[in-house]
Amino acid sequence: MAFTLEIGASAPDFELPATDGKTYQLSDFDDADTLVVFFTCNHCPFVLGSNEVTRQTAERFASEGVRFVGINSNSKVTHPNDDFEHMVEEMDKNAFPWVYLRDEPQDVARAYGALRTPHFYVFDRDRKLVYTGRGVDNPREVDKMTVNDLENALAEHVAGKPVSTPLTNPIGCNVKWEGEDAHWMPEEACDLV
Repeated sequence: MAFTLEIGASAPDFELPATDGKTYQLSDFDDADTLVVFFTCNHCPFVLGSNEVTRQTAERFASEGVRFVGINSNSKVTHPNDDFEHMVEEMDKNAFPWVYLRDEPQDVARAYGALRTPHFYVFDRDRKLVYTGRGVDNPREVDKMTVNDLENALAEHVAGKPVSTPLTNPIGCNVKWEGEDAHWMPEEACDLV
């Protein structure tokens, strides 16, 4: 089996605490026609570089029934700034238009096969995967980006079209796995295309 969810796979359930003080599971987003689950964090320069583009994409498609859920699975031992308290600070400071969840045991990251931060997964109404990979082609320096793959995938999907490029390789820092070197990747993890 592939490490990362394959196109057509069902969204794995989760039950995770959020920075707003609530705990969320997949069914809490049943009202969304399209659900974007993405793995993110507080420190990665690729996340920090592209957060505002992700915000614009989330805001653009909100009226189309698209909801965004950010999940931070990074080890706080490897990166202390990725702990829950810093997540709350990030949301207080930036007021991002998504729920921000903490996956301390990293089980959700394993279930989805998260490779990097950021790594996006777009699910349809039936919560089948229609797109996974990067948001943009230069998340660290978005002034140099030439394509917004996430926005393109969402535009096609909400228009009722198949996503023409359903797979891209996420670009960013690798997920920081508990008890491993900061640059370690699971043996079965590989490029998506």
